[in-house]
Amino acid sequence: MTDHFRLTVENRIARVSLDRPERKNPLTFDSYAALRDWFRSLPYDDTIDVVVFGSSGGNFSSGGDVHDIIGPLVDRDMKGLLAFTRMTGDLVKAMLACQKPIIAAVDGICVGAGAIVAMASDLRLGTPEAKCAFLFTRVGLAGCDMGACAMLPRIIGQGRAAELLYTGRTMTADEAAAWGFFNRLVPAADLDAEAMTLATRIAAGPIFAHMMTKTQLNQEWSMSLDQAIESEAQAQAICMQTQDFARAYHAFVAKQKPAFEGN
Repeated sequence: MTDHFRLTVENRIARVSLDRPERKNPLTFDSYAALRDWFRSLPYDDTIDVVVFGSSGGNFSSGGDVHDIIGPLVDRDMKGLLAFTRMTGDLVKAMLACQKPIIAAVDGICVGAGAIVAMASDLRLGTPEAKCAFLFTRVGLAGCDMGACAMLPRIIGQGRAAELLYTGRTMTADEAAAWGFFNRLVPAADLDAEAMTLATRIAAGPIFAHMMTKTQLNQEWSMSLDQAIESEAQAQAICMQTQDFARAYHAFVAKQKPAFEGN
């Protein structure tokens, strides 16, 4: 447990969650910064291969704390406001650059910045009770918060993203699953177990290659097709130098399941 979010690590899987269930797990100035710094440290942490960002007390996150964040922002000058918005965006940048697959396990309320955290994860499992909303216009702000206008259309499509970002309405769990925001829905009672099963499966794979996959998924947004194909050729050539590539070949020849070691 850190001072500002819950963290446990077991079998090379980190389990992270906000831990103020009585307030539906809001983000504060401190928890934004602490999560940003932790994700920034992950590329240098060889003890963690996968991250599960989970729910707590039946909810994922209610977003920025009204009293601890929104209230104080009203009195900040432009320099102070920009420092805050850049800091929140840095959390998303850190998640994208952490080199480890992130699974969001979403139950209950997942709104505002909480919905952004789920959006910035690589995979998302939801429960039928999950309710996601990008609420920024409801507090007089633009929908373009923390990369939402760049990332959300790529996940669910331009028109659907535009509707959610303009109106701030709730995206139901069924909509989120049908539109591709959630990879799948699972019963709330099974959410943690399903997330850990998926994390365990990923952690058993070629971890270096997973890092390359995440890197390519993010970098290729701004590449032409020719650039992407060349970048992937280089990435695969690098992966072909790993011992895991050789292990997979020898296991195939021996009709065995490969035991990847991440090197």
